[in-house]
Amino acid sequence: MTDAHETAADSSLRTTGGAPPDDDGPSAAEAPIPLLEPREGVPPVVADEAALTEVTAAFAAGSGPVAVDAERASGYRYGQRAYLVQLRRQGAGTALIDPVACPDLTALGEALSGAEWVLHAATQDLPCLREIGMVPTRLFDTELAGRLAGFPRVGLGAMVESVLGFVLEKGHSAVDWSTRPLPEPWLRYAALDVELLVDLRDALEKELDRQGKLEWARQEFDAIASAPPPEPRKDPWRRTSGMHKVRRRRQLAVVRELWQTRDRIAQRRDVSPGKVLPDAAIVEAALAMPADVHALAALNGFGHRTGRRQLEQWQAAVDRARTLPDARLPQPGQPVAGPPPPRAWADKDPAAAARLSAARAAVSALAERLNMPQENLIAPDTVRRVCWEPPKSVDAESVGAALAGHGARPWQVEQVTPVLVAALSVQGA
Repeated sequence: MTDAHETAADSSLRTTGGAPPDDDGPSAAEAPIPLLEPREGVPPVVADEAALTEVTAAFAAGSGPVAVDAERASGYRYGQRAYLVQLRRQGAGTALIDPVACPDLTALGEALSGAEWVLHAATQDLPCLREIGMVPTRLFDTELAGRLAGFPRVGLGAMVESVLGFVLEKGHSAVDWSTRPLPEPWLRYAALDVELLVDLRDALEKELDRQGKLEWARQEFDAIASAPPPEPRKDPWRRTSGMHKVRRRRQLAVVRELWQTRDRIAQRRDVSPGKVLPDAAIVEAALAMPADVHALAALNGFGHRTGRRQLEQWQAAVDRARTLPDARLPQPGQPVAGPPPPRAWADKDPAAAARLSAARAAVSALAERLNMPQENLIAPDTVRRVCWEPPKSVDAESVGAALAGHGARPWQVEQVTPVLVAALSVQGA
């Protein structure tokens, strides 16, 4: 019996049903059922080594897939660390773990290493889970499964409602999860996020199998699980919102100095950088190039609430950029590996532009036939690279090898190669 079925059997809770739906999903006449309480209630938060050891043993002894979720404090704290980890497994129930009090969950991760982890939007949670020692060897991503299966809305709440017929309360998704102690309603919300995750996984597996896409999904999940941690972003200051307004190299240097100063302050205070200084204020200072703190204080974002010492700190960053020698000023654009932006192709290489147009149309038509987003069928960057530098001899073997060389999975190579060969061949004729 699944967790959802067991929940339905408990008449004290306002929930019913929960088995994987028929092909058409829950009947339109059946109103979705609010899921108000975890089946066993809200568990106590694990916040010491003794409780963690007990939970680790319980989950190691459990059976089947393990639902995993993590809550961060994006917009409140510096970085993307986890402030709560939720798990659920048959035979172990639900656990809520405080990774601030228990920062090393390596033993728990190792105890679950042989199990399939079920996550929703896995790539969002895996980095913060990796930081605390939890790294899956196998996973099932319910969001990605929904995309491959052609669901129009793939948020967790939308998927649980459309597939299982339950409504999840989502009012606490953007709260400050670094708050201690965590309020009871937040903990209930967090526990409910993993309550039906395995049931959702089971239903989506059946749907993918029905559509002939289950092996495709498995290849995608394996690629996520085996992917190395991403490389640190080069020149992250260039992602400051509003950067398109900044054109001169000296102004770019102001953005860089202010961004780096803000980042150091935010890291020291453990607060979100945007709470230290908004991006809009950084861009405004770069455009105005204030000569002193009085001019700086007149700009939006540096008003009367900013203390003298803070103003001097920001002005010092502006002054450093002012006095940099020209040789040390940042260049206007970032060097980009690979082909130029598609908008420049018509001028640089009209034949390549024609190939890309044909390939995009072919991939779009194929994605529509397969009922999935184009970006899940094949990465747009991969299509651009193959069109910019196609194989010398365009055939199934060479195009397939080119796709695989850019990281396409076997199922993608199989599906996309024929349409790309046709598109590249027509343009090359």
